[in-house]
Amino acid sequence: MKPTTRRIGSIVLALSLAACATSGRVAATPVAIGPDADRVDVSSVVGKPALDWGAKTWVNASPRRLEDLRGSVVLVRWFMTEECPYCSATAPTLVALDAKYASRGLAVIGMYHHKSDGPLVVDNVKKLITDTWHFRFPVAIDDEWKTLKSWWLDAHPDSWTSVSFILDKRGVTRFVHLGGAYAPGSADHRQIEAWIEGLLAER
Repeated sequence: MKPTTRRIGSIVLALSLAACATSGRVAATPVAIGPDADRVDVSSVVGKPALDWGAKTWVNASPRRLEDLRGSVVLVRWFMTEECPYCSATAPTLVALDAKYASRGLAVIGMYHHKSDGPLVVDNVKKLITDTWHFRFPVAIDDEWKTLKSWWLDAHPDSWTSVSFILDKRGVTRFVHLGGAYAPGSADHRQIEAWIEGLLAER
């Protein structure tokens, strides 16, 4: 029996959709970007609830728990001193994201990890955060990198320390920026903003 014209059209449409899916023209949203994103296994964190940070020293806020931020999309970024070019390049992006999305439900959290030969001086960290980079969002001091290690470095010891995580409203890690800079207007900045907008739109 010969297929009807309508049936032929349906078969062609189905084959066309399958071809698009297998040809790579319909690209899935990446879950990780940054250095060596095509080779880094992020399965230790993506799709899993983030661990609480337990940081005790905070700037711009009283101590926060991750549980306190349920219902918000959370961007967590580690950084160090002004001498880190990646941190300095990314700082304006963090300020811009906080200004643009805080009222819509984004919580930007900075994590300072001391990477200097000298002692940690909290007042110097405060000056860096408030006077140099003009951060208004909460920043925790990650003593001895405890949170950075438990979240990332224990499973990825050779990774960059300037890593970022984006958590959904349930506290589940959904996306990772693997380190380095995301300067204002860069491709990485645009992707992070797209991730944030997608998560803010979720119920």
